[in-house]
Amino acid sequence: MSDMTPERGAYNLLVNCARAAAGDRLLIAYESPEFGYFDSDSVDIVSRAARQLGLGVDTVDVGFNPDNPHLQPELLARFEAADIILFLARLGDQLRFSDMPPGKKIIVSFALTKELLGSGFSNGHHDAFMELKADINAVLDVAEDVRITCPLGTDIRGRPVMDLQPSGDTSILRFPMSVFTPVPAHSFSGRVAISFLTGTGSKYYDDYTIEFDQPVFAMMESGRLTRFEGDPANAAKAEAHYDRVAAKLDIDRNFVHSWHAGIHPGCGYPWDMRDNYERWGGSAFGNPRILHFHTCGAYAPGEISWNVIDPTILIDGMTYWENGVFHAERLPGGARILDRHPCAASLFANPDPDIGLRAVG
Repeated sequence: MSDMTPERGAYNLLVNCARAAAGDRLLIAYESPEFGYFDSDSVDIVSRAARQLGLGVDTVDVGFNPDNPHLQPELLARFEAADIILFLARLGDQLRFSDMPPGKKIIVSFALTKELLGSGFSNGHHDAFMELKADINAVLDVAEDVRITCPLGTDIRGRPVMDLQPSGDTSILRFPMSVFTPVPAHSFSGRVAISFLTGTGSKYYDDYTIEFDQPVFAMMESGRLTRFEGDPANAAKAEAHYDRVAAKLDIDRNFVHSWHAGIHPGCGYPWDMRDNYERWGGSAFGNPRILHFHTCGAYAPGEISWNVIDPTILIDGMTYWENGVFHAERLPGGARILDRHPCAASLFANPDPDIGLRAVG
């Protein structure tokens, strides 16, 4: 894809995702770069693009509160005055939908930095990925049998029971769109190979990430974690981690809520995941090389994620993901979607393989 720039990424966000029109009032709710998550450039880039489109632009530093995120009254008043609220802040994902004022377009951005705004992740036409998401959702909705495997020995099977009703979530838009609707895990069983356990960005706690020197297997029966198998020392470490997180947060330890895989081949992670697992967990999951389970807690996204690297996903015998490569052209409408959006087609032809795994292994 030629001519990719951060400005084009911002335009894609504002025009193709937010459907912004001249005269709309945009509020950018951002967190300071000192927290090591979002950068300092993105607010300026999006603000400039918005003004060029004739939008009124307001910005507000909402900070980052890992423990008790909520909307202060004065912040709510700023939200009320806007038509479009863009979160360049984790607060957007932390707040419950019910906290947001009704009738607003609310966008949560996973393009955390100028680099990501200027990459294929943000430059690939938003509509292409909305259409691909709808197509894979439709395939899953009628599927009888889904099997997930990976090079480390994952083997999970089940029949998806999808909930594709528009829920309370409908006016929260995600940019870029990088996953399909999560598949409830209650009808799936098998084993998931994992090299590390990390949080989900829902709550923050000490020892947020633990790594294993050999993969362990999470054994799952009908959406319940039954035990960890594999190297005994690593399995014991995993059990202890679940004991601790579940007790600390008083949640259903063994509940596995749902899973999804990445659908965006432009979703690269150009940093080392180990430098900041929280940041990695909050943006890299859109790459087709990652399949992600929400576990520990009977709600999405739970508090501990299982990350399957380079998944293969068979749906009714058709391989849609093959060792971390998403074959969108195999979807019923996939070839037509890629024909309509050559920018997306070129990302599928040249996927970004970088998911920050440099130091793991």
